[in-house]
Amino acid sequence: MKKLFLATLLGSSIALCTSAMAADTDLSTLEAAAKAEGAVNSVGMPDAWANWKGTWDDLTAKYGLKHMDTDMSSAQELAKFAAEKDNASADIGDVGAAFGPIAVAQGVTQPYKPTTWEQIPDWAKDKDGHWMLGYTGTIAFIINKQLVKEADMPKSWADLEKGKYKVAIGDVSTAAQAANGVLAAAIARGGDESNLAPGLQLFTKLAQQKRLSLANPSIQTLEKGEVEVGVVWDFNGLSYREQIDPKRFEVLIPSDGSVTSGYTTVINKYAKNPNAAKLTREFILSDAGQINLAEGHARPIRADHVKMPAEVAAKLLPSQQYAKAKPITKPEAWEKSSKALPQQWQEQVIIEMN
Repeated sequence: MKKLFLATLLGSSIALCTSAMAADTDLSTLEAAAKAEGAVNSVGMPDAWANWKGTWDDLTAKYGLKHMDTDMSSAQELAKFAAEKDNASADIGDVGAAFGPIAVAQGVTQPYKPTTWEQIPDWAKDKDGHWMLGYTGTIAFIINKQLVKEADMPKSWADLEKGKYKVAIGDVSTAAQAANGVLAAAIARGGDESNLAPGLQLFTKLAQQKRLSLANPSIQTLEKGEVEVGVVWDFNGLSYREQIDPKRFEVLIPSDGSVTSGYTTVINKYAKNPNAAKLTREFILSDAGQINLAEGHARPIRADHVKMPAEVAAKLLPSQQYAKAKPITKPEAWEKSSKALPQQWQEQVIIEMN
């Protein structure tokens, strides 16, 4: 996510403009310019999320870049870019995929295409390089094997519909993970971004069967044994499993369909350290940066092009599990459907729990 290159450099010195322009096509020049800036300040990229700590440590060790992060939501990040303008305190942020086009429309980003650009799928990037996913999230099941017998363990949404256990998806009206869970179920049952009815019908059946749990499938509720089957992003499920007890939980992508979204870096149009921000994106999408993300259970966007160390690959689900997972290809339709979803959830699903 980025804005017009020239606009990005407003307020910068002529010398900085020259180096930044060259940096777009010359990695050695970019590295030198970034080192001269000496720092990169991020938003929404805290150490514990997707192993950003590994990335910041590497950028400091390799290029001497000092780093500071302020954690905030995607919407807050873009609002900060717009509000601060030339007084920018942030150079780069990490936002949900839906916020990439929004950032471009708001004019708060600048473009930079990394050298690995061609290995990023078209659906996962802006054609001008304003945004591109660094890693993906796919809706998965996390199953407590102490509470669900192996023979009853769901491998698909169809299995989920026939089970005896309770299913926790969280608050569809406020959580993107939960809303995407409904979309994933819809995709598996013949729907899409503009037709969530098949997904809503499934959860309505679960509610009628008294099998829909209102618990949020978080690390806390999972650890306490309050969730039998949870609907979560794959990276969340894998992280929860490792943190609690790898033997206690199974994490899998439903075999009959799911949805894949992800997160993209956005480079602030008004960044005080634009070259350091670009170098950060370059590193994130390099082999080393992609492996760092995988260390944090985030599936790298270039997963099929990077040779992962065996111990890192083990932190991810096998690629074949993603065969029926579909990316969001109609973002406008999904934005419209997701806005209508909370009311539909209340009127069709929650009402059946009473």
